[in-house]
Order: sequence, then C-alpha cells, then structure tokens
Amino acid sequence: MLDSLMHMFRSEKSGKVAKKRLQMVLIQDRANVSPEVMAQLRDDIIQVISKYMVIDKTDMEISLENVDDSVALVANIPVQNMKHHRR
Repeated sequence: MLDSLMHMFRSEKSGKVAKKRLQMVLIQDRANVSPEVMAQLRDDIIQVISKYMVIDKTDMEISLENVDDSVALVANIPVQNMKHHRR
C-alpha cells in the first residue's frame, strides 16, 4: 500500500517526505495521539527546555516512532546556547 502511494509522487525527495509523514500519521494513530496533543506536547517541551537553553524552534523535530513493540518519543532540538542561571 505504501509503495503505491509513493508512486504518486514524482521526485524522490517528495516521496521520502510523504513516506515520513504517512509513517507519522500511522504511528500517531496507533498510539492514539491526536495532532492537537502532539502540538501541545511540542509547546510544553519548548517551554521547559527554554528555561535552560536557547533553542532553534524552527528546526526542531518531535515525533513518535515505532521501536520494537512500543512507541518512542524522539526529539531533535538544536541547542544554540546554554542559559546561565544564578543560584
């Protein structure tokens, strides 16, 4: 089924992007996580991490991935700098 969807896209790059998006939709569906919950989770992660680090919010990626028989939360968050807190 996935292969037939892949043939609908002309370029290899758009096919890879479409495949990744479809995988995300399937994983979110299996994990019973709505797009709204994923968006709120992303916002919460940004809020917490931003207390300690300066991050690039535009290039961060948060996703759910199948790992063996479970679902893993995977985050790629570019850190630009650490914030220095006074004690």
